[in-house]
Amino acid sequence: MKLSHLACYPVKSLRGIALTRAELTERGLAFDRRWMLVDDDGRFVTQREIPALATIGVELSSDSLRLVHDRMAPLVLSLNEPDVAVRQVRVWQSDCLALDEGDHAANWLAQALAKSLAEPLPKSLPAPQGEAGRSRRLRLVRLPHEQRRWVETEFLPPQEQGVVHTAFADGYPLLIASEASLAALNQRLEAKGEAPVPMERFRPNLVVSGGDPFAERDWASLSGPGYRLGLRKPCKRCKIITLDQRSGEAPSAKEPLKTLVEMDTQPGWKGAFFGQNAVVEQGVGAILRVGDVLDSLS
Repeated sequence: MKLSHLACYPVKSLRGIALTRAELTERGLAFDRRWMLVDDDGRFVTQREIPALATIGVELSSDSLRLVHDRMAPLVLSLNEPDVAVRQVRVWQSDCLALDEGDHAANWLAQALAKSLAEPLPKSLPAPQGEAGRSRRLRLVRLPHEQRRWVETEFLPPQEQGVVHTAFADGYPLLIASEASLAALNQRLEAKGEAPVPMERFRPNLVVSGGDPFAERDWASLSGPGYRLGLRKPCKRCKIITLDQRSGEAPSAKEPLKTLVEMDTQPGWKGAFFGQNAVVEQGVGAILRVGDVLDSLS
């Protein structure tokens, strides 16, 4: 097998960046999910609530992060951590401290997403108790280097509990997907008269070529030159995989979620699953490269 694709998502739920090489850190690929958007209560905001986040591009240079939108001048932020007060933020049920990138970034987001922010929140997102509705103001925050957001312990061996941490990813440092699995999914979609979907819908960090469809659900680890990744938990998918990762629109509101459920890609688990969440077992500081030869261990 080979590593066929690498991607980093510096800002959670904005567009990703395809890479040819990436440094492996304790919390995944360097700069992956280092930033995210939050509401006034510090709760994370993603394409689940605002699909138009997919229209904002992200670029990284040696010293800056750039957010780009076709209607605006780019927002440029230094990679050096700002000297600002920390604020508490939440990803699902996980609380941690983050650095607010300031009013300029918040105003840029407000302009880029003006139409979407004027729309009401989905009914599936209730307003906080005692409030008439959730605020539509967004702030851009980053995770400080010294902050730790621990990975849930349920699927970790004892030696990793309280040790493995991640940035603002939903739960794990890395997401691994398989080209063979995507091909099997697209074959089923096309048999139903649906359009095939690209891998970017699933927002993986590593894509593997070779092997059988959905063989990754049985892998305990995946190793390459100087590194080993431990696969810990199947990735349950949400409505984001129905969204075009350029326009934020949903060509087919229920696909490929519906077909993944029908395929029962993770036997014994209820829901739609594609890809595997992973942690770094060995190789912090190693460089992953597209084309790396990979070995799996079940």
